[in-house]
Amino acid sequence: MNNQERFTEPLQQELAALEAQHLRRRLQVIEAFLPGGKVRVEGRELLNLSSNDYLGLAGDGRLIQAAQEAAARWGAGSTASRLIVGTLALHEQVEAAVADLKGLPRAVLFNTGYMANIGVIAGLMAKGDVILSDKLNHASIIDGMRLSEATFYRYPHRDLERLEGLLRKYAGARRLLIVTDSVFSVDGDLAPLRELAALKERYGAWLMIDEAHATGVFGDKGSGLAEALRVTGGIDIHMGTFSKALGSFGAYVAGAAPLIELLHNRARSFIYSTALPPPVLGAMQAAVKIVRQDPAPRTYLLEQARLFRLRLQDAGLDTLDSQTQIIPVLVGDNSLSLEFARRLRQAGLMAVAIRPPTVPPGGARLRFSLSAAHRPEDLALAAATIIRIGREMGLAGTASVRPGARQMIP
Repeated sequence: MNNQERFTEPLQQELAALEAQHLRRRLQVIEAFLPGGKVRVEGRELLNLSSNDYLGLAGDGRLIQAAQEAAARWGAGSTASRLIVGTLALHEQVEAAVADLKGLPRAVLFNTGYMANIGVIAGLMAKGDVILSDKLNHASIIDGMRLSEATFYRYPHRDLERLEGLLRKYAGARRLLIVTDSVFSVDGDLAPLRELAALKERYGAWLMIDEAHATGVFGDKGSGLAEALRVTGGIDIHMGTFSKALGSFGAYVAGAAPLIELLHNRARSFIYSTALPPPVLGAMQAAVKIVRQDPAPRTYLLEQARLFRLRLQDAGLDTLDSQTQIIPVLVGDNSLSLEFARRLRQAGLMAVAIRPPTVPPGGARLRFSLSAAHRPEDLALAAATIIRIGREMGLAGTASVRPGARQMIP
């Protein structure tokens, strides 16, 4: 065996093990984005039910024009990290727009949501501190906790009683942080933000929320679930992304001025990354303006999601506790979820199977993500197709609707 074979053989064995468990993932090439929330894959037109482009802004001409104008004015790249010479006036303009959208004093941009979460958590928390995290939080939150070297606990999903017990136990910690997604990315349900804000006040903790899947979708201004529930002021650290409903790229953290200035000095993923480039900033700026001025797309999206979810629930498909534009159908078995996705694709629907470790073992599912770009007739046909194939596979007709699963936020 030569040196190259000694390197590749264990890698091939690991890939084979993933294949045997139906856990191996492969890249899917999209050949074109088409109108109506559709894509072309291998020459076929498919209704795309797996995108995070919740408002259909990724291909919006206003974002494209803004990106082009920013490139013409500022160039293609930012040339350096933010603390060197990479902070353009355009960065500050977008940060000011985000702070205004959120109704908070300051904001700072990060290159991705992943980098924002690891930067904030590892930048603020350290040994001797305690972090309490919802068990279904995004992987970037988990990685941020690990990097911080703080003690952390993952409390059962939305279990306020268990969380309060942990808060009571660790109330004497130097810093005590509660962190949660506001909209959970693979279940489509909502964090109990009002109750979390009350708990953090009671026990002197900090509260951080990840609004990645809520920014642009919820709230009168589209700033997220905290705005919709009227608890913005009760939350210390607001994080969200531009890469989903806002149709572009990057992330933000918003809050008090000392928080933002400390992140400039402590968040390594901010300090040691080249700044976001001007074309991206131009698109960001346009997206914030559009979302704030035009609530119609998010109103349409949430109504279509409600109808879509009810169709699946009434057919006996298990949509868990979804209350959002993210609508899972629980399958359980990895191979069966892949087969479900394959049959839907044959029928013209792009829906990706979500498997461990993204979800717990036995929690494999298809996750349907709706967009304001989808036409009502296409969504109605898609739901009928999902129900038909689900019945053929023995998945429909056994689920019960969970309490509150049909409800939307006030």
